Amino acid sequence: MSGQALRIGTRKSTMALAQTNDVARLLRAAAPDLAVEVVKFETRGDRDQTSKLLQHGGKGGAFVAEIREAMRAGTLQAAMHSLKDVPGNEETPGLVLGAMLARDAANDSLVLRPGLSLETLRTARGKGFMIGTNAVRRAAYLRRLFPEATVIHFRGAADTRIAKLDRGDKQRLPDGGAVGPADALVMARSGLERIGMAARVAHDFSVDEMLPAVGQGIVTVECVETDWVTRARLAAIDNVPSRLSAEAEREVLWVLNGHCNSPIAGHATVAGHEMTLRASVLDDAGRFIEATRRGPANRPRELGRAVGMELLEKGAAEIIARTRPDEH
Repeated sequence: MSGQALRIGTRKSTMALAQTNDVARLLRAAAPDLAVEVVKFETRGDRDQTSKLLQHGGKGGAFVAEIREAMRAGTLQAAMHSLKDVPGNEETPGLVLGAMLARDAANDSLVLRPGLSLETLRTARGKGFMIGTNAVRRAAYLRRLFPEATVIHFRGAADTRIAKLDRGDKQRLPDGGAVGPADALVMARSGLERIGMAARVAHDFSVDEMLPAVGQGIVTVECVETDWVTRARLAAIDNVPSRLSAEAEREVLWVLNGHCNSPIAGHATVAGHEMTLRASVLDDAGRFIEATRRGPANRPRELGRAVGMELLEKGAAEIIARTRPDEH
């Protein structure tokens, strides 16, 4: 397999390129003669910085679909994704997640506009503050943590969002209106580290405060299922603990049939031969359901299925149904 090339597709954002460069570095280290070419895409979600992701079919339609189309057409051998952007409640015929990189920080972090104080935000329980996010999961947790705050829709690549925060820009809405400006943002710690902005973190949310999104902090590489050459190359950079954690977390999504508008969170950790999986479903009305289980690390899907079924027994289906667009 030496002396050949591999074309890998990715989004054009600063963070996506940093993630893809890590993938390319690992592939070259595993096969020094392999020529890795990074192909940049401007996806629907990148072009439209106004609409909610739901308008593009969720994160999958916004950030993944076009790169997948190029891979199926044979112009790419692989595609880099943030795992949290890859839908977990639907099949992807003909494609397979060939590698999971070692997990970066999985938690969410709070970024404040310069001059604002975390202590003031906490003392006021968020009263008078506007906190921006595009994730319904983060919005639901924020309403629990800062019940007096106004949570607003806020879109853009990580560096773009911070620039808008610092300038005091309002977020344009699809109807022509605007919200904001934001006083704070909630963002993935791993993304801030990737773009060199970890110093902007005012507070790291613990998993008790804000359980991460399924797959958060994991970079994955996808390829065509029958492309055995590429699959072998990707297997060489696969991280086993990340894959086990991802399989458990994504099984919860599958069991719950969660969609892009569902506030579902899930996080697995591996210690030796044991895995701990914690997942939750919550909504804007304050309903909160959580389940935690432990099991053998080498049976992640069974553990994910058990946690998902427990959440369903506790009423998760009703919460998820209320968040479906066609239910309103």
